This record gives sequence, C-alpha cells and structure tokens, in this order.
Amino acid sequence: MKAIACCALVLTFAACAQPAAPPAEPARGPDPAAYFDTTGRDDVLSGGVRVIPITTPSGTFKVWTKRVGNNPRIKVLLLHGGPGATHEYFEAFDSYLPKEGIEYYYYDQLGSAFSDQPKDPSLWDVPRFVEEVEQVRQALGLDVSNFYLLGHSWGGILAMEYALKYQHNLKGLVISNMMSSMPAYVDYAEKVLIPGMDPKVVAEIREIETRKDYENPRYMELLMPNYYAFHILRMPPEQWPDPVNRAFARLNKDVYIPMQGPSEMSASGRLEKWDRTIDLGKIKVPTLAIGAQHDTMDPKHMEKMATLLAKGRYLFCPNGSHMAMYDDQKTYFEGLVRFIKDVDQGRVP
Repeated sequence: MKAIACCALVLTFAACAQPAAPPAEPARGPDPAAYFDTTGRDDVLSGGVRVIPITTPSGTFKVWTKRVGNNPRIKVLLLHGGPGATHEYFEAFDSYLPKEGIEYYYYDQLGSAFSDQPKDPSLWDVPRFVEEVEQVRQALGLDVSNFYLLGHSWGGILAMEYALKYQHNLKGLVISNMMSSMPAYVDYAEKVLIPGMDPKVVAEIREIETRKDYENPRYMELLMPNYYAFHILRMPPEQWPDPVNRAFARLNKDVYIPMQGPSEMSASGRLEKWDRTIDLGKIKVPTLAIGAQHDTMDPKHMEKMATLLAKGRYLFCPNGSHMAMYDDQKTYFEGLVRFIKDVDQGRVP
C-alpha cells in the first residue's frame, strides 16, 4: 500500500511539475493598418467618394458612391430603399462593419439626393435600375471574388432582379426586409397590419389618398405615429436617428410615388404587381434573407424565401421592424457579419 501511495505521489508531483500549456492566443481581428490603407486607390483625394457616369436611354447621368475601408475579398455594395430614398440611413453600418474588416460602399441611385435627379419618368423602371447597378459594379471593380450585394426594402427588389440577371458577378447576396412579392406585401398589410390600427385613423388616411392630397401635412401626421412608428422604425418619431431623418427628408417623391405609391401602407405604383417568388430558386449564390417581427414585410414570407433560394439562410430580428438595423441592431449586424464571413470562408453550402 505504501508503494502504491508513493507511486501516486510521484505521479502527482510529475503532473504538477509539467510546464503549464501556454495560454491560447486571442482571436485576431482585422489589421487596422491594412483596412485603412489607401495605397493605389484613386479615390484618396475625395475620402472614398467617386461620382460614376451612368449611361441610360435618356442620356448620361452621374451617381454618387463612397467607399469605406479596404478588403480585397469582401466588398459590399449597399442598395437603399425608397425608391428615391438615400444612402444616409445606412450610416449605422459605420458602427459595425469597419471593426470586422468589411469594405463597403454607400451609393445613391439615380434620382436620389447625392446623385443626378433627372425629371424623366421613363427612367424609373426596374430593368433600367438593374443596368445602373451593373455599371456601378464595373466602375468600382467589384467581381465574383469579392462582390456582395445588400439590398434593403426597394433595394431588396433591385438586388433580386440584379441577381437574376447578373449573379455570375456575385459572391454573396443579402435581401434585407423585402418580400419577393408586392401583392403578398399588400395582402399582409391589409389583413394583418392595418386591422390593428384605429379605424378612424385608417378612414382619414384613405380619404386623403382618395383625394391624392399627399402633400397635406395631416397625411404624415397620421402615418408617422400610427403606422411608421410601429412598423418602419419602432421608436418615438422624435427619437428617430439623424441618418434616418435625413434620408426621409431627402426622399424624392418624383421617383417614390410613381413606383411605390404614396406611402408604405400599400403599393399602387409600377411595382404593384411585381412578384419574383417563383424565380427565387434560380438564384444560386449564397443568399441571406433578413426579416423582422414588426416589419411591414411578413417575416414568415421572408423565412419561406430562404427555403426557396438555392443557398438561402434566414435571419430573424425578433425586436425589429422595417429598419431592423436600428431597432434590433445587435441581432441584425451579428447575423449579417456572420453570413458575410461564412461565405468568405466557404461555410455556406
């Protein structure tokens, strides 16, 4: 017994005498020096801004873009909503993407604030916008080795349409807060969202719309607290972040109303019958669909979209609305960054 005890003590001492394993090195984040390196860039003088000429059937116009960061493998082009809104409400991305080493591009589509705003209704056409995105891609030098396209709201429509024609240029696609069917979007509003409103408020909104009196201040006075503050951005309107307010203030109604209609409560413009649900399976690139519980877009529809896409993934924001990048920010950006990095590392089938 003593021998056994001695052996045990020797073994214990030997184990204790072993040098401790070196502590694991902390995971390394992106190299800030490389991320902010502007060597060889032709946009250094302007801080990343490039104004790109766009050829259209009505002539050549210019659109505004701005690059943030540097990553040869991950470059995200942001397509804003509206139509006719601006890149400004994407400024929340500044709080999340740089620290992850993700290069991204702000971009005002033709007709939006920082870009040319021609008074030509024939330009507000989905196929023409698709060709605009392709010209922007070429000018920025984005390709299948690095090009991620993120479209939010109307930008999601544009992103889907671009992918259906030009997916050979894409590394990854993000459809943020946009259903694949405008009729389904309208049906969801009519059957689920609007019945939850005060009937008197709805009646007054409808009366204003019947008169096409959209410039009447009373119109937004009704929409903002009764619909937008519940389903567009779930914050009291007086607390809406500055980038959102600026984007709304610059909304070009000459683009928005002909394509969308007068408000987010429905759709009555050129997009009214747009529906690509049956075509989602044709999109073969890794795609993230982002939905939110309180969105104007049906989150169940968004979840279904992910199953119809060839390589789809769904991100659900339980506290979010249409602008979940603000009212469910942590969920939104953690899921977005995870998807982008998974695609980059080949972890998306």
